[in-house]
Amino acid sequence: MTSTVPALGTRTAEGSALQAVLLDMDGTLVDTEGFWWDAEVAVFGSLGHALDEAWREVVVGGPMTRSAGFLIEVTGADITLPELTVLLNDGFEERISSVLPLMPGAARLLAELAAHEVPTALVSASHRRIIDRVLTSLGPEHFALTVAGDEVERTKPYPDPYLLAAAGLGADPARCAVIEDTATGVAAAEAAGCHVVAVPSVAPIAPAYRRTVVPSLEHVNLPFLHGLMGY
Repeated sequence: MTSTVPALGTRTAEGSALQAVLLDMDGTLVDTEGFWWDAEVAVFGSLGHALDEAWREVVVGGPMTRSAGFLIEVTGADITLPELTVLLNDGFEERISSVLPLMPGAARLLAELAAHEVPTALVSASHRRIIDRVLTSLGPEHFALTVAGDEVERTKPYPDPYLLAAAGLGADPARCAVIEDTATGVAAAEAAGCHVVAVPSVAPIAPAYRRTVVPSLEHVNLPFLHGLMGY
């Protein structure tokens, strides 16, 4: 699955201005943010460096190059960025090989969107190899389009991934609802001009104009998403 599948157009429930729903992956649909941190701790431990728990909020939700580059800089580890990227992806894949817990409400929400034929895209800063592994648990049939962090020149917090997803679905970004769990992802979605539903995972996120904060996906359904388009 690539980020260039054919567009579905803008078919939505009658009378609704909602054109598409764009969802983040790690920490939003699957409970994997802790797996990434565990992989980072293990890899740097093998290199002789302990990670400060305070750095977790810095690296969460960001592109691999930014997070890995930050950790190399603050630890002084003797490893190149490409080498570290491979080790982190390997470590993460090992952790999801046996269990991949979905976030509360994720399966129900994806099923509801599919039942009402709402165009839906998965938009992640994770690399394609990781997305394709996770899709086996989420169900690739739930997404008309997927965008990986290593398939765009600029990933989150830049708007590019969400603009690409909206265009691929034939949707106006202003009529898209984005569901995110980190400040980095929220920044990307808002820069693209989308309505945002924030479901904070590691660090708090404050509500703002066109940004609604909820405690979990159990509070999100299709009528709720339609309602966001009214402001």
